[in-house]
Amino acid sequence: MATRSLRPLTLGGQPLTVDRARRMRWTATGMLAAMAVIFIATHGLAATGHPAWGYVHAFAEAAMVGGLADWFAVTALFRHPLGLPIPHTAIIPENKDRIADTMAAFLRENFLTPAVVARRMSTMNIAKAAGEFLAASPERGGQDERSRITSGAAELLAEVLESLDPDRLGNQVRSGLAAQLAKLDIAPLAGRMIESAMTDKRHQPLIDGFVRWAGLTLEDNEETIREIIHQRVAGVLRWAGIDKTISASVLDGLYKLLAEVLVNPDHPLRGKIEEGLAKLGQDLQHDAATRAKVEDMKRDLIANPAVAVWWTGVWERIRQSLIARARDPESQMGAEMRNMLGELGEALQKDARLQHQINRFARRTAVGIATRYGDQIVRLVSETVKRWDATTITGRVEGAVGRDLQFIRINGTLVGGLVGMTLHFINTVL
Repeated sequence: MATRSLRPLTLGGQPLTVDRARRMRWTATGMLAAMAVIFIATHGLAATGHPAWGYVHAFAEAAMVGGLADWFAVTALFRHPLGLPIPHTAIIPENKDRIADTMAAFLRENFLTPAVVARRMSTMNIAKAAGEFLAASPERGGQDERSRITSGAAELLAEVLESLDPDRLGNQVRSGLAAQLAKLDIAPLAGRMIESAMTDKRHQPLIDGFVRWAGLTLEDNEETIREIIHQRVAGVLRWAGIDKTISASVLDGLYKLLAEVLVNPDHPLRGKIEEGLAKLGQDLQHDAATRAKVEDMKRDLIANPAVAVWWTGVWERIRQSLIARARDPESQMGAEMRNMLGELGEALQKDARLQHQINRFARRTAVGIATRYGDQIVRLVSETVKRWDATTITGRVEGAVGRDLQFIRINGTLVGGLVGMTLHFINTVL
């Protein structure tokens, strides 16, 4: 069985297992120890040896003083030096509650005031930035970004549709649709649609379709028509077989009439149909009785339980279809959403009025959040810091800035040594 090699995790090229602050702390301590060794080693040489040894001794002596002073200052921030309860040491753990309140107040006064938020937001063109992100070309990774967005949005849509109660949601949608239909005056709308269709000659295909449907219906029911004629004619005619001739003549006449209506746009029967449609359009708009009948039909249709059952089935099929399409990576939903996002990005880049509207909405939203929830945000920061124990807050602050503080110790050691050499030179000259 092959073994899997374990490699240490890295962050920014540095192994996470390495404490960089601790390494710098050992470096600073090593420098301090080296200065102590040099100070002891050059103690006798400074008085009897070459004059340069005096400078080395002065450098080491002053470097020890500077390094010890900075060690005490850095250590006093986080803990008691050498474990001794010296006043004004272990500053951070002893004052963590005050630090939390100070951080919260600073955040509230300098970042979460409405004026600051509004001023900062006024310099940002969020809409244009969003447009550049959405409309980015595939070479710049825009297609990949849109794919991730659409995939996440599709999965979220599927999860939402699955989590909702289908019966309850279907009833709500049906109730909303029924309420809107109840408010809608259908008769005048249908009348205007008929008039507009007749004006643009768009009713002709409808009449042609009706004529073809009548011909097919007549063809499918020829035997029924022949039987009706056979039963209605007198017995003598039936005995003589004339009923079959009459049936054939009637059917031939009807087929001929329908064919003439279909091929002749000026046929009188077609004109009668058009007159009926025109009158229906006028009555739907202006005749109170006709409009009342249409409204009664609409209310009966809405209240019909069969329609409710039908709509529930339609909605469930729509819901399942949306879930399936959202989950299917091969469906066109993702491509359509990506194209839509790309078009939205281009619009956000080019339409200054749209940018203004969105930026104003974002600014007002941010100001509203700062006004309404600013105190809660800073309280969250304060309470979170207060809940940390002394070890936690010390470790987090020291982990964040400890490495730089150790550089202070190193610099203090070097600067102290240089000051010691300078003082030794001045003392030698004088």
